[in-house]
Amino acid sequence: MTQLQAWGPRGRMAVMAMGLALCLHAGAAQTVNKFEPTAQLGGSTLQLNGKGTRVRLVFKAYDMALYTAKRATTPAELLALPGPKRLQFTALRELQGTELGRLFLRGMGDNTPSAQMTRHTLSTTRLIEIFSGKPKLMPGDTFAMDFVPGKGTQFYISGQAQGEPVGDDEFFTLVLKIWFGDSPADARLRDALLDGGKD
Repeated sequence: MTQLQAWGPRGRMAVMAMGLALCLHAGAAQTVNKFEPTAQLGGSTLQLNGKGTRVRLVFKAYDMALYTAKRATTPAELLALPGPKRLQFTALRELQGTELGRLFLRGMGDNTPSAQMTRHTLSTTRLIEIFSGKPKLMPGDTFAMDFVPGKGTQFYISGQAQGEPVGDDEFFTLVLKIWFGDSPADARLRDALLDGGKD
C-alpha cells in the first residue's frame, strides 16, 4: 500500500487540492521580461495597465503587457475605454507563426458572434497573413498590436511594422476579446493584465 492510499479518500483529496493550488500559482508567475511603465502612441502617453504570462498547458508561451490611456480594472471597463491601446508581447519559447495566428483567430471566434466575425473577414485574413509570414518566433522575439481610433490596428514583429494598419475600431475590440472576452485565452493572464502592472 502506498502512502497516498494509506491516507484514505480525504487525504487524497487534500493532496489533489494542494496540487491544483500549486498549478494555479505557477500559471500566475511573474513575467520574465520587463515592460516600460509608459508608452507613446497616437500622440498620447499610455500607462502600463498590467502584465502577465500566457501559460498554455504547462508551457509558458509569451509575456504580455497592456497599455491604456486610463486605468481599466475589469474587462467591461477596458472594452468600453476610448483612446489608443497597445498590446505588447515577448515570446518565451519557440512559437510557430501560423499556429499563433490561428490561435488568435480562434480566440476571436470564441468570443464573437459569427455575423460580426464575417464583417471583419479581410482584417482577420490579414492577421493570419502577418503571422504566417514569420515562420517562427524565437524566445526573446517581440510582437505588438497598436490601436489608434480612426486609423486601425498596426501589427509589429520585432519592432517592424507589418504593412499598413488594418480594420476599424470594432475590429480591435474583437482582438481584445481574445484575452478579455467571456471565454478568454487565459483567465489568470486576463486578471494580471488588469491588476495595475504591479510586480
